[in-house]
Amino acid sequence: MLDTQLLMDDVRLARELLENAETNSGRISPSDIVFGLRNLLKMKYYPVAVKFFFEEAELEDFKANTDYQVGLRPYTFCHYVAASRQRGDILLGTKDKLGCSNAKYVLGWKEMDEAEVKSHLKYTKSREQAKKFLKTKKRLPPGLLAFATAPLHTSPFEPDLVHGMCDPLQSYHLANDWCAAHDTHPFEMIMTMNSSICHGCAQCYVTQRPNVTQMCSSSKTAGKTEQGEKNYIWPYEQFEPTFHWTLERTVRDGGVSFSRTGETYPGFDICKLCSFLVFKKPKKKE
Repeated sequence: MLDTQLLMDDVRLARELLENAETNSGRISPSDIVFGLRNLLKMKYYPVAVKFFFEEAELEDFKANTDYQVGLRPYTFCHYVAASRQRGDILLGTKDKLGCSNAKYVLGWKEMDEAEVKSHLKYTKSREQAKKFLKTKKRLPPGLLAFATAPLHTSPFEPDLVHGMCDPLQSYHLANDWCAAHDTHPFEMIMTMNSSICHGCAQCYVTQRPNVTQMCSSSKTAGKTEQGEKNYIWPYEQFEPTFHWTLERTVRDGGVSFSRTGETYPGFDICKLCSFLVFKKPKKKE
């Protein structure tokens, strides 16, 4: 019988998920992470597991043992991620099925050319500046064969990184918990022109550092963002320790919210936490 009372109690839920981890070599399972993010930080969408294939044998094993889909026509990298995030698809992307030149550049499937420079002119002062900015982007190592995306909790592969969408306050909680879990500060957020998700994933893979960043221009009207959210992109091996600490401090503080410890929702902001808005038990009549 499903104990919904337990699931609605943040502290009890956090304790249960931590106890589950003890039976899993101390690690929170992907499905428990997703369940916890949805119930504690109130995230709406599936975190997406992203895998880059550089070895032919590994790619062939994926193809032989995975129920996956491919694009009917070339799509953008962020459309692959969106389909996994919103519909739960397990997808394989290849060079011929990637329709975004900006993504092809950061994934190492094309070199800088005049078309790539021109696609950045709307952001820059000159062609020379566009070319200069392009050279600052991180790129995957040579030899990428394909990439795969899947919801984290159903991923048939060990991800390289996790990509997700959330609101600014949810990303603030994730970033703070990463700092505490990894004893590192400050949390550095990096934005690049014309390549929020694709470059964000390439950068995460190369640097092994998490990031929170804005979406590209027109992402909402292009159907790649639902409500103008932000990206969070995490190295997979750092995602579990981050959320592990989220659970630990939820138990410690009585709730997940930084704004008011003990609150179940991250961001109790009625009238800027006005001290006059206080509710208390009535006095008993004598």
